[in-house]
Amino acid sequence: MTTQADPLRLDSMLCFAVYAAGHAFTRFYKPRLDALGITYPQYLVFMVLWEADGITVKALGDRLFLDSGTITPLVKRLEARGLLRRQRDDEDERQVRIFLTPEGRGLRAKALAVPLAVGEALGGEAADGDALRESLHLLRQRLDAAS
Repeated sequence: MTTQADPLRLDSMLCFAVYAAGHAFTRFYKPRLDALGITYPQYLVFMVLWEADGITVKALGDRLFLDSGTITPLVKRLEARGLLRRQRDDEDERQVRIFLTPEGRGLRAKALAVPLAVGEALGGEAADGDALRESLHLLRQRLDAAS
């Protein structure tokens, strides 16, 4: 799908537009997350835990589309900093659950500034951001289905 006559023009590639926007988000988020003392992947972990504290490592990885080889070291680093703790599940010891510490829960109030800054950068039009996010979710679903 392209709007240019030549489908191999860089500016006509949807994948490049998404890639470049991803880099712009990274540049935008970096100073804000540096102020919180966390990286973007760590921020995503907190986003999930603030919604569902006590989920399993596997569920966290599934929610973030990350494998255990990526999610486990990430969780261990946050545990070493005292922001969360891991605990074997009482009913199934093969499962490890992740719980926020009071410090990890407290980070949420500070992190509220991040999505507010994104909204401001987008011009404060929530509907535009919502529509774009929904389009990107649909794009990911369609690409996953076609894989």
